[in-house]
Amino acid sequence: MQVDIIHHAPPYRVGVFIGSLASDSINRTLAKALMRLAPEEFAFEEIVYRDLPLYSRDYDADYPQVARDYKAAIQRSDALLFVTPEYNRSVPGPLKNAIDWASRPWGENALTGRPSAVIGASPGALGTAVAQQSLRSILSFCNAPQMNAPEAYIHVTPGLIADDGEVTVESTEEFLRVFMQRFLEFTTRVLTVLPRPD
Repeated sequence: MQVDIIHHAPPYRVGVFIGSLASDSINRTLAKALMRLAPEEFAFEEIVYRDLPLYSRDYDADYPQVARDYKAAIQRSDALLFVTPEYNRSVPGPLKNAIDWASRPWGENALTGRPSAVIGASPGALGTAVAQQSLRSILSFCNAPQMNAPEAYIHVTPGLIADDGEVTVESTEEFLRVFMQRFLEFTTRVLTVLPRPD
């Protein structure tokens, strides 16, 4: 089987997974902030997965169109940004389902080789720590290289991030700006050493 290797220069296309399906999720607001503060070398597209059915291997022989479109969005991405809450000490079920769809059928894992970053927001100080640990384990199995530092558990208080993604606290704004700069550096290294297969 021939694999086409794609060498990319900036701008890098970043697919954004928002772990909550809620329209008013603080993690959606955090994602807006990250996109506002990101280096200009990044271009963003949200990876939409809300309409995926529950994954079953019965679909492997003939993926439904919604799943084909979803995987195509991932395959357009050079890197992946996961912004997720924590539900019951793990990742939200719809996000796990989306990752299962992305990784199947066997031999057609869309996550392979795509540099990834994980971040999450919660009203509690460390509310997404366990979810992020779980998500990192899943991404490791799916062969998606991960930025391991800085870790980012964002404690969201009222007014910290406006609805349009503007961050109102200077120290938080600077931290998020540095996080995205480090993600750019990580993405560049990964795509230089391991140009992604298409």
